[in-house]
Amino acid sequence: MNLSDYMSKYINSNPDNNCCWFNNKWWTRKEFSELANKVTDLLKESGFTSGQRLAVLMPNSPMTLAMIYATWKLGGVFCPLNEKTGEISLIKTLDLLKPFAVILSDGVKSELENSLNNAGWVCARFGFEELRGNEKFSGKLQPADDFDKTLAVIFSTSGTTGDPKAVPLTHENIYDNCVACLEHVPDLKPSDSLLNVLPNFHAFGFTICSVLPFILGATQVLVANFMPPSNVIKALELTKPTVLLLVPTMLGFAASVLERAGKKLTGIKLVIAGGDRYNTKLDDRITQAFGVPVIEGYGITECSPVLAVNPTPAVRKLGTVGPALPRFELELRSESGEKLSIPGEGVLWTRGPSVTSCYYHAEEVTRERFINGWFNTGDYVQIDSDGYIKILDRVTDIIIVGGFNVYPQEVEAILSEHPAVNTAVVVGMPNDISGVVLKAFIIRNPEINVTESEKFCKERLSHYKVPRAIEFVESLPISATGKILRRVLRQKERDKQ
Repeated sequence: MNLSDYMSKYINSNPDNNCCWFNNKWWTRKEFSELANKVTDLLKESGFTSGQRLAVLMPNSPMTLAMIYATWKLGGVFCPLNEKTGEISLIKTLDLLKPFAVILSDGVKSELENSLNNAGWVCARFGFEELRGNEKFSGKLQPADDFDKTLAVIFSTSGTTGDPKAVPLTHENIYDNCVACLEHVPDLKPSDSLLNVLPNFHAFGFTICSVLPFILGATQVLVANFMPPSNVIKALELTKPTVLLLVPTMLGFAASVLERAGKKLTGIKLVIAGGDRYNTKLDDRITQAFGVPVIEGYGITECSPVLAVNPTPAVRKLGTVGPALPRFELELRSESGEKLSIPGEGVLWTRGPSVTSCYYHAEEVTRERFINGWFNTGDYVQIDSDGYIKILDRVTDIIIVGGFNVYPQEVEAILSEHPAVNTAVVVGMPNDISGVVLKAFIIRNPEINVTESEKFCKERLSHYKVPRAIEFVESLPISATGKILRRVLRQKERDKQ
């Protein structure tokens, strides 16, 4: 199967119906179809073919959706990237993906384009809404095996060592996840309009905001960036989408804007939060601002990404992420791998048609997380007698900041480059606005000044990876085997709340 077939069916039926909204304009299905076909022809002329990877650094726009369609129509793999990852990290990721070309939006700085060109990658710039006649390029054919030809998308992130890690998802993975969401959340209908403001390099934003509307037959409201939140509120007031899909941090910011303006939104029937833990203390405020209760879900990129969600506001259990979607099998295991009973708590393992089979060209890390068809989510959870899941903690070291994954080892490696830092350990600490922010515990070299440490990090890391607090310590908690006990540091921060 190929997801472009479902997109074709959507855009070729009812051509005068709306497809998407962007920059104060509604696009009909016919108008979008014309753009998508032009982009397909352009990629084909450039030499793009089956199994090739196309790296794309572009915020949400009609062109981004057209690029997804064109990539899939030609049998290729869409690889959305975050331009704010940083030049060094981005080039490492491209070295792993080996893309046919790198598509840049007008907003990408020319300095970054020059660096990518110097690293040997073919780059081409595209606008958000139309082809301007200067986009032609000749890409470089890269190796593509039979597995590559099954893939729809590859999501990239930093690995636990700071090196890039990539999650490959097939067309079947993505399709099953979309269908499972529609089976599980009965209020999602073809008559709906979904807000699409989550970044497309985020699996939640890509699958549920960008792809699911085509399968559902719904429209989508495209907003390139969430910040400033007031612009998103204006878009909501103009377009009146019925379904909002946001990470909890965005919900908090948007509710604050509405409260300051003395406004409440109308016409919204579903608000679905995912990508981070929802702060239940804000539930009343957010319900007042949006007019409906939030239903919380849980996903992980390797699961395409949605694994569980509260099906409706009426049956939600506040503080849980709901029961698992259809076709997900769940197991609870101890940290040593022993199977535990449900209801109960333990490390969550899962398998099913939405779950990827591996990491991209990374056999060692694949062996660590995938065993006999089961995937270790790395999350310590509680499952009750009704199957509702509560996320208790992460077994792995990953920290989620505003919906974005941060591997502490990457941040620690940067901090350790500073001459004043002897040892650095980074953990997440609770924050009312973003849910979690980073804090660094540092054993320092006492003779060197560290007043430039914040600037030092900002120049080398994405903004959400920069520690918001630093505590200098004489020692760190260590296990009998010499491992730093991050959970002790995390508990220390929780005890302060």
